[in-house]
Amino acid sequence: MEIMAEAGAARYGAWPFEVTPSAGIRSRERASQMTTERRTSDRSDPVEHEGGDGVRGEVAQALAPVRVALDSVSQAQLAEVAREIAAAKVVACLGAGREGLMMRALTMRLFHAGVDAHYVGDMTCPALGEKDVLLVSLGPGRLASIEAIADRARGASARVVGFTAQPELVRAELLDRVVAIDAQTMASDQGSDSVLPMGSAFEIALLVLTDLVSRRVRELAGGTAEQMRRRHTNLE
Repeated sequence: MEIMAEAGAARYGAWPFEVTPSAGIRSRERASQMTTERRTSDRSDPVEHEGGDGVRGEVAQALAPVRVALDSVSQAQLAEVAREIAAAKVVACLGAGREGLMMRALTMRLFHAGVDAHYVGDMTCPALGEKDVLLVSLGPGRLASIEAIADRARGASARVVGFTAQPELVRAELLDRVVAIDAQTMASDQGSDSVLPMGSAFEIALLVLTDLVSRRVRELAGGTAEQMRRRHTNLE
């Protein structure tokens, strides 16, 4: 990954943010090692292969890369993102595809936590400006649609915080803060033997990590779980 990072820096310039180096390849190697050990163990367990609960071994293989991804992000990083959100007047969230679904889930949780949170593209999403924050998911590091919106937000003086698996590919001026998640994406899944296809490990980890961020936001505001429940819609 040092080679990839150097190549990214040479192409896009030094990054004006602190990152945990991305390691899509390292992630696959660590997850592969964990799943290989599990498969070796499974061969001696006839219950999982000849009747019985045969999904257990597959679940363990699926969870291995997710655990790698979750372990790659520190509590300090989550706290920093939570402080960014708590200090903002308005927060908008954005992602593409399944990453977008995870960011919609974050929007909902932030609303439950008392944040003026919106999803980009919804008719109720307000204009962003100074003291506002745009949260984006940019798993593979480069997505033209997400980058265009981030540029608009920065042009309006909003801060942009991003979650990515490949920070070395992120344009140097795009993000004010980045959280690097060590996980496979569609941009790094060639040759992978993971039971989770394409960017699933990144997306699952993103959901968990952003839920932990929303909990920290609630705590910073002095809110309670019961207050979150009262903000949940009753129109279901």
